[in-house]
Amino acid sequence: QNVYTADNRFFTHAAAESSKRNHRCHHIRISEKMQAFSMILHNFIVFEGIDGSGTSTQLGILKKKLGEKIFATAEPTELPTGLFLRRMLKGEFPVDERTAAFLFAADRCEHIYGKGGITEHVQNGKIAVSDRYIFSTLAYQSASFGDDIPHLVNSAFPLPEALFYFRIDPSLSFERVVHRAGQKEIYEKADFQKNTARRYDAVIEEFAKKEAMNIITLDASRPIEETAEKIWSYFENLPILKS
Repeated sequence: QNVYTADNRFFTHAAAESSKRNHRCHHIRISEKMQAFSMILHNFIVFEGIDGSGTSTQLGILKKKLGEKIFATAEPTELPTGLFLRRMLKGEFPVDERTAAFLFAADRCEHIYGKGGITEHVQNGKIAVSDRYIFSTLAYQSASFGDDIPHLVNSAFPLPEALFYFRIDPSLSFERVVHRAGQKEIYEKADFQKNTARRYDAVIEEFAKKEAMNIITLDASRPIEETAEKIWSYFENLPILKS
């Protein structure tokens, strides 16, 4: 009913409710916040890991194997929302970390529900695999300023059917990043990556307790071919790829 009242009354009420929610959120443990993440989007799979863990490399290998059967994608996206985020990550302009959390969520919403997005592809019979999703936001943004806002703005998004967690010693992954060509991003700093790796472990552990999706943890320090074989051993048994 609020949306049909006068603007002033609506916004006053919304602001008051927001304040109450933020206050309550402050006292909720991470495990309790995870209760909001419940819906599963089938035939949607996610690769997650800190920078230099090899998610992009493995998605490229998988794309070559599956061809037209896969919608291989990534976050930030190549949509206008994602391109804006990529400029931010390169340090072209600064934004507050809380603002960044909302920007990532906006890009994610287009990624999931927008035209040509993940939902559309899985409904059309493809398997969608994304390099990064909500879990990276919960790790990276939470490492910067706490987990209240990241949980709040991402809790309505569906979970993937399966999550591949590329776990790696952050010192090794950072060594890979240092030797990687191209401009470094604002989060690609050794201390930040170590902190983010700890956050990733905590986030994945909490989602594992929900038992809502398949979580496959990979030793991302292993050779590329070995990791690719383990990933393929899961994909080759998916019903959608056998039909």
